[in-house]
Amino acid sequence: MEEMPKTYDPQTQEPELIQKWIDAGCYQRNKGVGDCTVVIPPPNVTGILHMGHAMDDSIQDTFIRYNRMRGRSTRWILGTDHAGIATQTKVDKKLKSEGISRLEIGREKFLDACWDWTHEYGGTIVSQIKRMGCSVDFNDEKFTMSPEFSRAVRRVFCDWYHEGLIYRGKRIVNWCPNCCTAISDDEAEYHDEKGHLWFLRYPLVEPVDGVEYVTVATTRPETMLGDTGIAVSPSDPEKAKLVGAHVMLPIVNREIPIFSDWHVDANFGTGFVKVTPAHDPNDYAMGQTHDLPQINVFDEHAVVVEGYGEFTGMDRDQAREAIVAWFEGHGLLDHIEELDHSVMHCYRCDSALEPWLSEQWFVAVDKLKQRATQVVRDGQIKFHPARWTDTYLTWMDNLKDWCISRQLWWGHRIPVFHCDECGWEDALMEDVDTCPKCGHHVHQEEDVLDTWFSSQLWTFATQGWPDDTSELAEHHPTKVLVTARDIIALWVARMIMSSLYCTDEIPFEDVYIYATILAKDGSRMSKSKGNGVDPMELMDKYGADAMRYNLLTLITNNQDVKFDANIDKKTKKLIDSPRTEQARSFVTKIWNASRFVQMNLDGYVPGAPVAKTAEDAWMLSRLARTVAEATEQLETYNFGDYARNIQSFFWGDVCDWYIELCKGRLLDGTADEKLQVQRNLVYVLDVSMRLLHPVMPFVTESVWDALPASGLDAHDAQFLMVAKWPEPEDLAGFVNEAAEGDFELAKRVISCVRSTRARYRLSPKAELAVAVRCDNNDEKALYGLSSFIRSVGVLTSITVNCPKPIGSTTIIDGGLEVSIELSGVIDISAEVSRLKKELAKAEKELAGVERTLGNDGFVAKAAPAVIEKKRSQQVELTATIAQLKAQIADFS
Repeated sequence: MEEMPKTYDPQTQEPELIQKWIDAGCYQRNKGVGDCTVVIPPPNVTGILHMGHAMDDSIQDTFIRYNRMRGRSTRWILGTDHAGIATQTKVDKKLKSEGISRLEIGREKFLDACWDWTHEYGGTIVSQIKRMGCSVDFNDEKFTMSPEFSRAVRRVFCDWYHEGLIYRGKRIVNWCPNCCTAISDDEAEYHDEKGHLWFLRYPLVEPVDGVEYVTVATTRPETMLGDTGIAVSPSDPEKAKLVGAHVMLPIVNREIPIFSDWHVDANFGTGFVKVTPAHDPNDYAMGQTHDLPQINVFDEHAVVVEGYGEFTGMDRDQAREAIVAWFEGHGLLDHIEELDHSVMHCYRCDSALEPWLSEQWFVAVDKLKQRATQVVRDGQIKFHPARWTDTYLTWMDNLKDWCISRQLWWGHRIPVFHCDECGWEDALMEDVDTCPKCGHHVHQEEDVLDTWFSSQLWTFATQGWPDDTSELAEHHPTKVLVTARDIIALWVARMIMSSLYCTDEIPFEDVYIYATILAKDGSRMSKSKGNGVDPMELMDKYGADAMRYNLLTLITNNQDVKFDANIDKKTKKLIDSPRTEQARSFVTKIWNASRFVQMNLDGYVPGAPVAKTAEDAWMLSRLARTVAEATEQLETYNFGDYARNIQSFFWGDVCDWYIELCKGRLLDGTADEKLQVQRNLVYVLDVSMRLLHPVMPFVTESVWDALPASGLDAHDAQFLMVAKWPEPEDLAGFVNEAAEGDFELAKRVISCVRSTRARYRLSPKAELAVAVRCDNNDEKALYGLSSFIRSVGVLTSITVNCPKPIGSTTIIDGGLEVSIELSGVIDISAEVSRLKKELAKAEKELAGVERTLGNDGFVAKAAPAVIEKKRSQQVELTATIAQLKAQIADFS
């Protein structure tokens, strides 16, 4: 057996293992009992790996590897999204840098440029996912613009069109004047901004009871050019007399009516609301009810259109400033107030969105959402954590028709054809040039479909639907969708609606929502802020195992987690990540512990593990319990608990205790004792590597490959990743609660002795006498373990429930009171003197901290972080003083 290298190098080992796994076909779908199919949320084809991807993919790969080892039919589907706006924007910028205009070269050549871009850059994120060790089937990659996927998209559109689920209408949409396309409600991002509330006077055409004008309050004076009404609340009796009157709209001299409508809040502003049906959703609704004209005052770039004199050609900001100046100059600006409000922005370019009246295509969701709501209400689809169920249901209850048309060229072109001659229109699976009704030339819709329209089909269109559904019969519904909370509405809900319609099945059984990863200071990671962490840099510095493991340990029930990393502000490069450094230390611990065992296997012959000693019985019982816990945690998507628990077990129980306790038998035991402890150690390591493999595939594969066969496993699998998961029932016979309880009791006593040695800088070989006080249940166990405790703890004696020795220090550990005699081992008087000096110093520091906190001026002016630090010092010093007093009392 070849000896393991002294050090483990992830930068060498990880890429080599990836290639070995792929070459051996380990990533491809495997047959088994029970299906576990997972689809990867398709990243943008132009994207690069970010921390959200890293978290998502680490979770998915952990789950896939676990299920593969359990012998289930496992399939992980890889693919990318064509990302309409993102890709078109990038290609536009590239062409502009070359002096080329999209409009000049035309649609076909521009689409060629998009495909060229996709082929050149589309594989970047896929290669990065591969570097993480994600065991997806790279030989079966999907793309939302592939011919077969495009056919599925077209089929859904045509079916929905013919069933009246898709319609075209002139409606208010969220328009991005920079991307020049509609954005759905769910894609809009709200930013809190400091703004103003302008109070503008609109003169009445005819005074009413001496009232000559009304004052409207608005956050958007620039849209007043398109006002076609003034609304008041029906619950505002003071304004009732004005209902039916008309005002003369300033600047444009348009007569507009005053009416009452329930949309108006009588307590907002002046109670008079300007109504601009073409530039506000609520105003649009009021306009429909009261039959008001709809006047667009902006073009697609949010520039004032022709017909408005000096204001024509101004953008929104310029028009706002000029219009306010006009009102002020004409004595019609009443006053201005500060107002913080929420403004919609484009999720892609961050431009402020413009509510804009335009003709678009919509999906009538009322006919789709009822069933999609019910399957979640009745538990056919479960959210993890469960609190996201309410988020989904609330959104579904308030769901509005979905705007699916986008004013782009890159994407799935809407397959609707028109004949201008006879008015024929239809949605078709195949392109046509001539009208089937009158024979004249037809033209196709220019717009493309929202990217989410195609990605909603992801679970079934990636598996042959609608042409060949043989794969669906085996792999649909999929098992779990792992995704971010930001797209519960954008993607998850739409996948459920479309899958129920197209396949009559739910798309997945479970939805796992992972935490949002924030920067170290709690802010959102972003390139512009320079606080984003590049997963590739983490892997280059610490290895993929360390990054993956650290990410899983961050998972708790919180919806946001802070990532511990320091970034260079100038270069925006990673300096370090202390938590990932700790994770790398765990990788090193796994390697070193395994290497120690491997180096002490001379004469090893495979055989069954047997509990010959108290530590054996404890270890095998702990191993069996950990297998059961890890299995349950992974079955129920408790990835954070799994990761933390398995480290606690391996580092604490296996390395710090069991291997250490086995060294005596390995080095000085009889031949039979040595062989049995070798068998036990190999078995414990073998099972531990299997438990750790899903989250840390590389180091565990390397260790397992170097291990000989254990007594209960032939070790004949080519790779650990396709070896058998340790089933809880197979280890259930090792569970021994009495052995665990007794050994844990002994560990606590020994730990108290070790901490005392460390505190007083005593040699590990210095023999000590110990007295323990405990309840009657523990007394018998301690007497039974006394020889073990004396041997491991290096003690001259241990007494139970006897008088405390003079000159001893006492440690309280739960129900145990452990007194370690130090008389004759240390200079008691010198130690008391030292402790008293430390006490006096601590009391002086505490007094200073309490004076500072008692100063009202300091508390009022100091930053919250400074005050919190002082309070933490107060707590720490109080605890230190209590500990020092107790130690002094011990020696009195």
